Amino acid sequence: MRILLIEDDRRLSTVIVKGLVEDGFAVDTAYDGEEGEYLAGSEPYDLIILDLMLPKKDGISVTRNLREKGVRTPVLILTARSEIGDKVKGLDAGADDYMVKPFSFLELRSRIHALMRRDGTDRSPVLRLDTLEVNPLEHTVRRTGRTISLTPKEFAVLELLMRHKDEAVTRTMITEHVWDYNFDSFSNVVDVFVSTLRKKIDRGSVKKLIHTVHGVGYKIGTSA
Repeated sequence: MRILLIEDDRRLSTVIVKGLVEDGFAVDTAYDGEEGEYLAGSEPYDLIILDLMLPKKDGISVTRNLREKGVRTPVLILTARSEIGDKVKGLDAGADDYMVKPFSFLELRSRIHALMRRDGTDRSPVLRLDTLEVNPLEHTVRRTGRTISLTPKEFAVLELLMRHKDEAVTRTMITEHVWDYNFDSFSNVVDVFVSTLRKKIDRGSVKKLIHTVHGVGYKIGTSA
């Protein structure tokens, strides 16, 4: 899944990005409100993490402007402002959650997953299809009782497919939600990752779950 982090403290931003990438997320960063608002309005993100005290444009204004433009991406405010009034302003502006610094990364991670489960798609804690089980919180994959080891990017591709099971997922959708802004969309990396993923998921199983949709992309389901 793809996250936009809008945080002007570059040291803190680096720490958060490192943790999120290790957790399998693709992360884009912005260091001021204007840049953050532009990216949030022009790129497809699954979640926005937003500071309030930002250069050029504050987080409340960014959130309010995004909602007025029809951007419905979940927004998690992460700020040092702890007053009730600040929380009320942030939530009233359209934010979905509010966390105060300093914070626990484990709590941040849990809140991210909770917000993603609330965005209107299938965000149940454990994703299931036939004998395949994917647990985004624990980053575990099992099929017919067999534990499958995946890299963070492989896991991210599988999670995206599972959240759109029985639907055709285009290569563009995969690159937009699994890789960051600097990804070369003309490379064949997506095909390589899906090929490797297919071998791991379908190995030893009579029923194949990952299918190629010719001219479009891929889908996961019990039938081609």
